Amino acid sequence: MPRVLHLADLHLGWTPRGLPADAAASARRRRDALLGQAVDLALSERVDLVVIAGDLFESYEPASALVDEALAQLQRLTAAGIALISVPGNHDELTYARSVYRRVAQDWPGVLVTRPDPGPVADLRLAGERVQVTSLAYVGGVTPALEPLRAFPRGEGGIALAAFHGTLVGPNVRPGDPFGGGRSLPLDQRALAEAGFAYVALGHLHVPQEVALAGGGLAVYPGCVGGKGPSDPGAAHWTLVEVGRNGARVRRVAADVAPVWTRGVDVGGFDEADALAAHVRGLGTAATWGRVRLVGALSFDIDPARLAERAGDAFLHLEVDDATTRIAPELLSRWAAQPTVRGEFVRRLAARLEAAADERERAVVTRALRHGLHALAGDA
Repeated sequence: MPRVLHLADLHLGWTPRGLPADAAASARRRRDALLGQAVDLALSERVDLVVIAGDLFESYEPASALVDEALAQLQRLTAAGIALISVPGNHDELTYARSVYRRVAQDWPGVLVTRPDPGPVADLRLAGERVQVTSLAYVGGVTPALEPLRAFPRGEGGIALAAFHGTLVGPNVRPGDPFGGGRSLPLDQRALAEAGFAYVALGHLHVPQEVALAGGGLAVYPGCVGGKGPSDPGAAHWTLVEVGRNGARVRRVAADVAPVWTRGVDVGGFDEADALAAHVRGLGTAATWGRVRLVGALSFDIDPARLAERAGDAFLHLEVDDATTRIAPELLSRWAAQPTVRGEFVRRLAARLEAAADERERAVVTRALRHGLHALAGDA
């Protein structure tokens, strides 16, 4: 069976915002090394085909040095006899006159998809099998994308593959839905199944997903391998596929990427701030971009910004969110006894807590109390 390395959403050239300069530069270097890591894997696994399903670059006009490095890595594939199909995405869109894919089209290794409508882009012989590939590159004002695409050509024998950077949607999607227009390129799931594709290589959504198609085919989002922050932590694995005439098998291989995560920490397990800070420090590494969500009931005062500062030297970058839902009565009493603006604020909110009609109202008042205490931290 032909073996495929399915890549998407590498976002080479992306620089995180909100990080110190050194941390941001480190994160970018690690991201820009992802393509080389993927090529190494393709060579070691002896794959027959590499599909890049969009957003190889963060921008449609990436830096020249980055483009040169990407071309050099991709040429390693074609030099080894590995077929390559590259599909522009919505970040590195083909629409623009200065698009990287327009500027270096003549030098791009393998098959660069440029047609704006779904149709055949490659007819390959891989592992003794005929493999036909259908794809398109979204072009603003040309590609029909205001409602889900349904006109997919059927293959003429052999293994039928497809590659798109878009959003897989069900048969009842309406054009007004959030994914129903423009650069999200909505793709009708039923139509893909009826076209007889054994495997549909997708990009755009950063969370890995596998969707079984009627008739035995498989549509897959490999996910964004390297995370772009705690809200977009990444897949942390590569997607290898064996494809046959009647379907496909997927295998995940761990990727060497920096840890990016969000974790909850129950403050109820600690007696004081120093112990909590020591615990949070122990969660990090020099390459970790972490977000700690404090949950549970407070029994001591916590300043999230101060906690991030104290524990952050163990991380590439650390964020701390206060999502605690309870405050110990003795702590409230201690704050309320203070003859300060903060003390008056606590007395009023404590009365609201006492009068809360249900748990939902208590949670809302508690959040208001915590936000107010953070804002009044200098008025103790």
